[in-house]
Amino acid sequence: MSSSVAVYPGSFDPLTNGHVDIILRGAEVFDRLVVLIAVNRSKNALFDIEERISLINEVFADYPNITVDSFEGLLVDYLKDNSIPVIIRGLRAVSDFEYEFQMALMNRKINPHVETFFMAAGESYSYVSSRIVKEVFSLGACVEGLAPQPVIEAMRKKFGT
Repeated sequence: MSSSVAVYPGSFDPLTNGHVDIILRGAEVFDRLVVLIAVNRSKNALFDIEERISLINEVFADYPNITVDSFEGLLVDYLKDNSIPVIIRGLRAVSDFEYEFQMALMNRKINPHVETFFMAAGESYSYVSSRIVKEVFSLGACVEGLAPQPVIEAMRKKFGT
């Protein structure tokens, strides 16, 4: 019997509880799930790649079928190089679907062997994004319940609070 592997790509800057929800649910469906951090040098990141890898590894330390990696370039190239046929994408709202559907079709155009699985966000996380968590935290709002505790502690250190 073959094992199933999927990637869940994103910037994860920072990892939110919405991401955690998708990762845990994806890890129940697939034998192995790779949380894949996209390197985007044009974005002004709060956490560097090593910090994000470390935080995600800390949050999922008790889940041996969840691993973390990073990539730069085309996602389909990473998938081909690592023999991974499936991408997981989380959808918070209908507005996410249009963009994600377009990306899924482009990925399949480049590599017809790649499939994208869409997972609806848990209703309690449908409004949560990394951008919003960073923004409200930087303005002094409480983000308890929106991000894992190790991430919140790391944000406190970054912002000096």
